[in-house]
Formats: sequence, structure tokens, C-alpha cells
Amino acid sequence: MPDYPHGTPSWIELDVADPPAAAEFYGQLFGWTAGALSEEGGGYQMFQQGDAPVAGLMKLMGPQQPPAWATYIAVDDADATSAKVKAAGGQVLIEPMDVMDIGRMGIFADPSGAAFGVWQAKSFKGAGLVNKPVSLCWNEVLTRDRDKVLEFYPKVFDWTAKPADFEPNNAYRVWHRPDGQMVGGAMEMTDEWFPKEVPSHWSVCFAVANTDEIVSKAESLGAKVTMKAMDCPIGRFAGFMDPFGASFTVMQLANGG
Repeated sequence: MPDYPHGTPSWIELDVADPPAAAEFYGQLFGWTAGALSEEGGGYQMFQQGDAPVAGLMKLMGPQQPPAWATYIAVDDADATSAKVKAAGGQVLIEPMDVMDIGRMGIFADPSGAAFGVWQAKSFKGAGLVNKPVSLCWNEVLTRDRDKVLEFYPKVFDWTAKPADFEPNNAYRVWHRPDGQMVGGAMEMTDEWFPKEVPSHWSVCFAVANTDEIVSKAESLGAKVTMKAMDCPIGRFAGFMDPFGASFTVMQLANGG
């Protein structure tokens, strides 16, 4: 089981209108299986890669909620984090609440409108597999107001934002925990890459063995390619919108994961 100290993304979740269809799509794309969390889980499902839980799956709670992949960040105390969010100018969307006996969660939005969750683990720590095909390998906040974001998250999670040595224009920032561990990224959304109607959001990236094969398979299953496969210093990258309206990216890591 990976280790998820405070301030580390530990879980992701797909929220869509049609979970059975989404389970079929990602099952064909990544080879995942989906099963109910428990009888008390209210229909919540978990995607599995082999025996390892890799992501959650649930039905949208209302017509105003957009389909999306959500990022959850591990915290020592969800209620204390909620207070920090408020003090830093963020918004509480769902107050911290217990999820059976497995953990305590809350949902928030940063000052640019990007939503994220926090997870105070009890019996369930988070994803059982990361940085290996086909599992989560990166989380980043894509924002319309980077200055606000770069001020907000350090106050909430004690992160430090540093320029990425793999990005030549010095625009991308990498979040570091106090111990120096890299835990995510931050990037300004530009009209060149993102239509104006796309709001600030947290994006998820999955490690894959072969990006070009995933592009071909995703298109055949009804996904839209939003960023064509391209090489970068850390691997080969591509972006998608799934048939249900949720966006995600994949990365064939240069080091193999």
C-alpha cells in the first residue's frame, strides 16, 4: 500500500450520470473492474486493477453537478483543514463528514473555483496502486487565476510551489510537501489549450504502458481526444474527454513507472 502523509493526493473519484456505462468504458480502456463498496455505501463503487483499489465511481448528486474526475488529498484532520480553507478564501462545498468507519471527508473549492476533496483516513487509506500502468500518476490544478491558487494551497496544506525543471517556459509549478516530496502541479489555463467555458479544475493523469494504443482505444470507445499524443521530457502524454463529459490525461512515463 502506498504511503499518504498529510498533503498527498490519496484518492480519485469519477462522478457521472451513468455509472454502469462508465464502468464498461473504463473496463474496456484500462482493464479495470468495478464493484460496490458495501451495502452501506449508497451505490458507491470502486474501480479495481487486479486486487488493488484505484479509483471511486459514483452517480452525480444532482443536475447542477458536472461530470468530472475528483481529487482527494490526504489530511490528518479534515475539520482543521476546513477551517484553513475558509481562512484562506476558499469555499466549503460539503462540510467534513464521516464515511461509515473508513474515513472522514470534505469537499472544497479554491478561490479560482477548482473543487477538491480531503480524506482523513481511518480503515481505508486510499489508492492501493499508483505510478504503475494503469493507475493514478499525477494530479494538477488547472486554473484561470494562478496567482490566487499559488497563495491559497500553501496556506491550506503547507505546500511550496517551485518551477518545473521539465517546463522550458517556467510557467508550470510543482507542489512540494515540507519534506520535499512532489505531490502535484499547478498551471494557468490558456485559450490556446482550453476553451473559455472550461472552468478551473483539478485534473488527473493515469500512467499507461503505451499512450498511442490508449489514444486509439479511447477513440474507438467514444472518447474525444482533447490533446493529441505528444512527447515531453518526462514521457508521452495525451488528453481526453470520456463519453460522459469527464476529462482525464494519460502518460507513458519515460522511466516506465
